[in-house]
Amino acid sequence: MMEVEKSAVSERFNGLGDLPEELELEKSEDGKDILVNNGTAGTLAPAAANGQPGNARPVKRAKRNNKSHSFSEDNGQQQVGAGGPAGLLLNRSAKNSRRPRNAAGRGLPKKGGAGGKGTWGKLGDELNLPWVDKNDPNYDSDEELQEKEERKVISLKPVVPEMSEEDVRKTVEPLILEYFENCDYDEVIYSIDEILANLGARRWMVVSIAIELSMDHKPSHREMTSQLVSELYLKVVSQRDIGKALDYLLKQIDDLELDTPEAPTIIGNFIARAIADDCIPPKFLHSYKGHVESAEARKALCRADNLLSMKHGMVRLDNVWGVGGSTRPVKYLVKQIQLLLQEYLCSCDINEATRCLTELEVPHFHHELVYEAIIMVIESMHEKTEEAMCKLLQSLFRSFVITIDQMREGFQRVYDEMPEIFLDVPAAYTILERWVIRCRQSGIINDDIVRKMPSRGRKRFVSEGDGGLIKEPNYW
Repeated sequence: MMEVEKSAVSERFNGLGDLPEELELEKSEDGKDILVNNGTAGTLAPAAANGQPGNARPVKRAKRNNKSHSFSEDNGQQQVGAGGPAGLLLNRSAKNSRRPRNAAGRGLPKKGGAGGKGTWGKLGDELNLPWVDKNDPNYDSDEELQEKEERKVISLKPVVPEMSEEDVRKTVEPLILEYFENCDYDEVIYSIDEILANLGARRWMVVSIAIELSMDHKPSHREMTSQLVSELYLKVVSQRDIGKALDYLLKQIDDLELDTPEAPTIIGNFIARAIADDCIPPKFLHSYKGHVESAEARKALCRADNLLSMKHGMVRLDNVWGVGGSTRPVKYLVKQIQLLLQEYLCSCDINEATRCLTELEVPHFHHELVYEAIIMVIESMHEKTEEAMCKLLQSLFRSFVITIDQMREGFQRVYDEMPEIFLDVPAAYTILERWVIRCRQSGIINDDIVRKMPSRGRKRFVSEGDGGLIKEPNYW
């Protein structure tokens, strides 16, 4: 270390020219003489201080590098020269160092790398918001933000588009028509429940469309419609929806009557049936008293009032549309067919007879009509009855109301019962023969049915001299 000190002094003081011109001595605290030159001091050599001759020059201690001046960039080699470019590089590096200057540091950057100009800041400083003045109009404190978040509660709800009246009609009509074919109201409820959100406030149109379509169909379809309305109640439609649908039909009754002349009666039956099924309250009917201007609407309301006012009306309204064809008892159907034929013989109105037979809705039982018609012809034994019945069967056969199978079965039933009929009507075989020939000429029956016609069981011989030959019957 002494050699380093001597070399440093020799480099700094080169001869007497480097010494100051005026020197001053001052006493230090420890009693030593100190050279003073314009505020700079140095310690005299011991010989000069004792009055002995010697080289009176100031002696300065060499600076020692501490931990803060040791750099790893020089691979562990320290820059020891105080003067020259190496010393300047050392001082500049020490000045610009980001490491702490105290001896207790670990050599890490000062302030975690966040101190000084041109620094990036600590890790995570980019997440902190910049300082905002409270007087700034855009300033929001944490408390205000929390209050705003509490006040501003956002709830997202799905947007369901509501269907128009035309879309509702296009969607519901196929469902009702399919229901008329399969009688499965559960399928209708399931299908409507899927689009219930899209119907919105137009749920009442389901009831009105069903009633309008049933008006163009048979009474059995109207009975199915009443059952469907009862099933839809409290599942798809409410009491208010049913009342709104019936109110809409009462307002449109004049237009409905153009297509269905029986519209007032049909709508009155629907209103009475809905009240009997507890779908709407009885006050719905009484609320229209004195507030109806249309004469047809008054007829419908009077019809409903009469049905509800009659004795045991609630029970009888279960069959307001009549009993269904397949569920009616056989005796009831036989009685209705006999009354139909008797009325036809009195009026000879083929269209009315056809309508009555169609309303019975028993196409599988039309052979009963053929059977009863032949029995009436045999029992009446009158030519006009034969002609009238032949015209009726011819009209029903050509309009495909009665099929060839039903016609064949009706004739076969008469053929099988001829022995019993013969006991009551002795001329039964003769009348039957004449009737069969008439029907064959009209094209109602074919040759197969004619060949199966029975004849009397007694054999008739020509004469005693013919050798016992049997007379060949010739029916046509």
